[in-house]
Amino acid sequence: MTLASIVIPSRGGARRLPTLLSALAAQDDAGWEAIVVIDGDIDGSEVVVARYSHLPVRAIVFPQNQGRVAALNAGFAEAQGDVLIRCDDDLVPAPDYVRRFKSAVRDGDAAIGLYRNDLPATPYAAAYGKPTDESFRADAYRSATPWRYWAGNCAVTRVCWESVGAYDPDYRAYGWEDVDYGWRIQVSGRRVVLVPELETTHRVAAVTTRSRVLRAYHSGAARRTFEGKHPKAPLPAAEPAATSVWNRLVRALGRHASRRQLLAAATAVDGLARVLPHSVSRKLIALLVEGGAVAGYRRPSDTTTDF
Repeated sequence: MTLASIVIPSRGGARRLPTLLSALAAQDDAGWEAIVVIDGDIDGSEVVVARYSHLPVRAIVFPQNQGRVAALNAGFAEAQGDVLIRCDDDLVPAPDYVRRFKSAVRDGDAAIGLYRNDLPATPYAAAYGKPTDESFRADAYRSATPWRYWAGNCAVTRVCWESVGAYDPDYRAYGWEDVDYGWRIQVSGRRVVLVPELETTHRVAAVTTRSRVLRAYHSGAARRTFEGKHPKAPLPAAEPAATSVWNRLVRALGRHASRRQLLAAATAVDGLARVLPHSVSRKLIALLVEGGAVAGYRRPSDTTTDF
């Protein structure tokens, strides 16, 4: 039986891990192990993992926060399987999760399951979170560059991992270490495939405009690192061309608003979204998210360790 190793990077995951580990316990393929890498135990996560000692689950505990890349690399270094799955700690895998990933990478391909975001019933979710999630997945399946969607629900064979190498430690904050890895798989000559059957419920962390704008800002900053390493990778423009009123607004916001100003505006929009029509709230949130990504790209040094 092929063994799949599931690597789970986790920080502050004590409330999330029971849902994930219970879902793994219900798998219809018993050939798996899980390595939970606790990136500084700030909430008793190690004790939570210990409650699942009846499963093939073990923990690696960092004495202090080292970041997601370090957690991923430590987990994969300990993995024993021939199929290596990355699974974020806020996912809820279906019972056929392990079996489908094994099948998807059988021919040496790298496989991605998209997130199916589970958002709380908030004005942000209704106006922006849910419709954006649906359009994101639709766009992904039409995309000619599936490697760009490498994230926290994906798998490779051990042969692929040993060929491509570990995640790049130069990505120290939020974002793009996963896109970097997808691109490296792509240029290695392997095929990266999106598998609709592996869409997995994701208890998404960004549930307010403020948190979503903060992630967009960090992602924009991290893109600079990616571009420096992979200048030939085909990407959409980091800053939209001034071909429409909307694009000009996004450019102006990204060029002139500071990180602090963007987050203050996002907090205000979270309050306004309770009373504004969804269509208006959606535009305001989208403007801040898109402008935030441009601002982070233009001023990558204006970041702090938020993740």
